Amino acid sequence: MTEQCLFCGIVSGAVPSTKVAEDDTTFAFMDIHPGSDGHLLVIPKRHSQDLLDIPTNDLAAVTLTAQRLAKTVVNELGADGVNLLNCCGAEAWQTVFHFHLHVIPRYTNAAKDRLTLPWTPGVRGDNSTITSLGERIYRAAN
Repeated sequence: MTEQCLFCGIVSGAVPSTKVAEDDTTFAFMDIHPGSDGHLLVIPKRHSQDLLDIPTNDLAAVTLTAQRLAKTVVNELGADGVNLLNCCGAEAWQTVFHFHLHVIPRYTNAAKDRLTLPWTPGVRGDNSTITSLGERIYRAAN
């Protein structure tokens, strides 16, 4: 843990939070800037800066906790769907540099759901760009 990390402070109890789940590896708490009713965060207890830094076992544990809590918000809060969101890097909207997954319940009722998309789904991209970038990623990843 790092003393200057807000989320490490939450894990240690030095910073108050509304805890919703905890196990040996993960800690989950309500987001104080919610995009919808029930918006929460799941973090590893061990500090990792972002998606590129987190060990695979911590990533798996956070993802499994997020899935369990996604099921909980659907069953308990009556959410109509759930978004899992991770922001990796300042340009991708990361503001706290401790890996976290947002579990964001989604509702058809706009009074419960204030989140809007930053792009328009369904707008087709350029096929040649998609193909060339896909090929580059494939070559680099395999």
